[in-house]
Amino acid sequence: MATMKDIATRLGVSLSTVSKGLNGGQDISDSLRQTILDTAVEVGYINRKAKKQDTRSVAVFIENMEYEKADQFGYDIVLGFQQAAYREKWGVTIIPADHTLQKKHKYDAYMLQGKYSAAFFMGFSLDDPWMNQLADTSIPTVLLDNFIPINPKVSSIGTDSEEGIDMAIDHLARLGHEKIAFLNGSAGSTISNQRMLAYLNSMARHHLPIDTSMAVYGYFVAEAAKYHVPGFLDQGATAILCGNDLIASGVIQCCNDLGYSVPGDISVIGFDDIPLAANLRPALTTIAQNRNELGQCAYYTLHAMIHNVSLSKNLLRPNLILRDSTAIAKPRLVVRRSNDKDTVDNVNPELYSQFAKQQLLK
Repeated sequence: MATMKDIATRLGVSLSTVSKGLNGGQDISDSLRQTILDTAVEVGYINRKAKKQDTRSVAVFIENMEYEKADQFGYDIVLGFQQAAYREKWGVTIIPADHTLQKKHKYDAYMLQGKYSAAFFMGFSLDDPWMNQLADTSIPTVLLDNFIPINPKVSSIGTDSEEGIDMAIDHLARLGHEKIAFLNGSAGSTISNQRMLAYLNSMARHHLPIDTSMAVYGYFVAEAAKYHVPGFLDQGATAILCGNDLIASGVIQCCNDLGYSVPGDISVIGFDDIPLAANLRPALTTIAQNRNELGQCAYYTLHAMIHNVSLSKNLLRPNLILRDSTAIAKPRLVVRRSNDKDTVDNVNPELYSQFAKQQLLK
């Protein structure tokens, strides 16, 4: 195992200089500090404090996710993680990780300098600077709703989108719905792609018509609805499945603004079951994720990886919560076709082609 002396010898500097670089000393230059950190990562140096089980410190990096209030999606995930870590007497540091931080510091070097044993990533997207670096990291790292292949030090946790989406489609099909639209989250997100493929597969399994103009990428915000719901309605959709509850809240509002009743004219289903869902009017039928258990799962996955148990993916089971936003289908006529540029075949032709080829083979 590499030591501080190995780093000093490679760089031709003193042990005290290496110590300053590793421990945040102020009387060396930023460039030399970065060189020391990069070299430490390269040779496989691990801080002794980070190795001790009774003094472990874990970083939770959060980007593009609200988590500070009880009604926000990330709150219960962070809480579950902290509760599990507390029982093991591990320290948890919450760190907002925007692109500025990620571009300023390399991931492994940041972890080494902060003496963190492991990390949990929440809210990251595939184009974030640190995501490429995870392919080679030696630090136990867990990702929420993202996946890095091959590296045994990186694991993924989430809720089974395939099962959750299928529950929702099955419920709508039993109510007589055939024209079911899907307003997804942001393109380029692992979880959005998983849910889009889950929607397509479930529609095919239920022998329902698949129209790519009603399979659309938006954003994980309520405002996304106003750009796509009018097109769904013009095409005779009787139900709209949404990538999360915030989108669903916007869909209900947009339908009301356009003079349509939910669920009298249009049924709506969300995903997540955040506190907002039960308080909407009508109360939202949604696919529930147990977010506290997601946080606990992230911690226990890290715990296993630190103790050399390599895990790839851990998926929790979803639960369909039936409330008041779905009803028996009311057939509607097509007014006009939509020319939405955000359809799955335009935004993600590779995914749609993959799905289409699989259907041909069946």
